[in-house]
Amino acid sequence: MEMLVSWLAVRREENHQGRHHQPCFNMSESDRRLLEPSPKRKKLPFIRENSQDTGTSDDVDLEEAISEISTPTLESNSRSATPTSHTGSSGTGEGVIRRGKGKRKNLKTKPAYKCTTYVKEEHGQPIFGVAINPFYKEGDLLTFATAGSNRVSIYELGETSGIKLLQSYVDADSNENFYCVSWMYEETTGLPLLAAAGSRGIIRIISPITLQCVKHIVAHGNPVNELKVYPNDCNLLLSVSKDNSLRLWNVKTNVLVLVFGGVEGHRDEVLSADFNLDGTRIISCGMDHSLKMWRLNKDSISETIKSSYQYNSAKSPKPFKSMCINIPDFSTRDIHRNYVDCVRWLGDFILSKSCENAIICWKPGSINTPLEEVRPNESQVTVLYSFEYTSCDIWFMRFSIDYWQRVIALGNQIGKVFVWDIDVDDPQKSRFSTFSHPKCLTAIRQTALSKDAGILLCVCDNGTIWRWDRTK
Repeated sequence: MEMLVSWLAVRREENHQGRHHQPCFNMSESDRRLLEPSPKRKKLPFIRENSQDTGTSDDVDLEEAISEISTPTLESNSRSATPTSHTGSSGTGEGVIRRGKGKRKNLKTKPAYKCTTYVKEEHGQPIFGVAINPFYKEGDLLTFATAGSNRVSIYELGETSGIKLLQSYVDADSNENFYCVSWMYEETTGLPLLAAAGSRGIIRIISPITLQCVKHIVAHGNPVNELKVYPNDCNLLLSVSKDNSLRLWNVKTNVLVLVFGGVEGHRDEVLSADFNLDGTRIISCGMDHSLKMWRLNKDSISETIKSSYQYNSAKSPKPFKSMCINIPDFSTRDIHRNYVDCVRWLGDFILSKSCENAIICWKPGSINTPLEEVRPNESQVTVLYSFEYTSCDIWFMRFSIDYWQRVIALGNQIGKVFVWDIDVDDPQKSRFSTFSHPKCLTAIRQTALSKDAGILLCVCDNGTIWRWDRTK
């Protein structure tokens, strides 16, 4: 009970912070008011345990979509053309909830989604990345982008159903394979931009307005696995790579600002990273089974970022002096025992996923220790909750969380979608649903949720994109 009270106290404090740092452009006053933090918008959940050891849309038969509730077992661990680490898990859907005959009391309605359409990209190769544009004007239809094969495609979502292709960028190199895509916007005009990267280690900045690649950055000598835009500055872009490093770029001046890695950094391929809401911390994870936290609210880092805007390559005879950060502010290998392929912040808590059929919610240090007081030599971690599922023992399978942090969505390797409603005060009341369609049978590489979690997108290994609309 004491832990639950602590959790809720932290979450209430977060309701008054963070979300107003999300960059937006050309938004109406009503939309801005909608995005203002409000204590009533989030109750956000849970604490259960404490551990220190540690194609066309016309083809869709909408009535064929299946929904069920289950809580699968733990076990696990492949991205095309990349080595995998199998654990021998079959992931066969054990652990289904057995409901008794007693009356249900105070149960929140489980999240329900209905498949409304799907499309298939003609290349037929895996689509590894999908992102819904968060920078939209009131009244506009939602758009989203996908990354797969050597192309980045932009689509429009109809109000109630439908997926319409707007445009595609095809890389000149047929051997390129895009793994990730992220929305940005141009600082002065507010017009949308796309950042995409993949197997060649080159970041492409694409303008949907001019229909061309406006800039490219040779970011890494190895594949780029994920891109993230800094919450407080649309010009700063984080990339994580197979070269064991994270790098922060100033896209406006083409400058490498920060390099996270080295002696105490990741010792194998970095697979995922995320900024917290106010942009003061980064959490990263990778093939070395570790999770590392990096603080950005330091004077030296602020000065380096400021200097990156003043640098002019045409006038300076020397290259910009990038800052190298070799020691993370926290590191642990006690959460997972396999590749950690996706990580996201949940307020001051962390959601991380490995090839072990579970998303773990945890926190560095004790439940009552503020993150500001966590030291690099801290060994304690507190595991808060485990969201379990089945048949997801290959890596590079990414979950998503909606803007208001109420819903988590993940797909598995046989085409099932798992959705958790975490807008509850008690983990035992969080509602878990699975959804499937008989025509969706391949691995769902990534999911994306609209800002209000009303639309769920899934991208698959066979080049298909699935749209699910929330019904309740």
